[in-house]
Amino acid sequence: MASKSEKIEHLRNLPLLAGCSKRELEQVAKAGDEIDVPAGTLLVDQGQTGREAFVIMSGEVSIKRNGRKVASASVGDIVGEMSLLDHGPRTASAFCDTDCSLFVLDQRHFRGVLEEHPSITLKMLAVLAGRVRELDRQSYG
Repeated sequence: MASKSEKIEHLRNLPLLAGCSKRELEQVAKAGDEIDVPAGTLLVDQGQTGREAFVIMSGEVSIKRNGRKVASASVGDIVGEMSLLDHGPRTASAFCDTDCSLFVLDQRHFRGVLEEHPSITLKMLAVLAGRVRELDRQSYG
């Protein structure tokens, strides 16, 4: 299992939580659990409703959309963050290629942290707005 400081460091490196203070990251770290899963595990299933996100602490994960591999994720990446935020359907499937150690954030606990620390929400909104702007620039110039 990862130490508290290792969890915070992984969270600090997530673009979604960019700009969060150490105190804010400590609160997010308290809201999740670390799990170990074997290779071959289906983490998220495209089209299914999601309620959690997974931060990869160790291991490798394949991301597939409509059965085709579209990306790989590894240490420090997050899988499932959109469903963490909106409880919507998964846009892709994710499979553990190797044994993985994952930090799991479920929606209920994460929203509790956001309610107690609204500054985290504002920082996340800025990151998401930046993503939308980048997609707009790529699509429309």
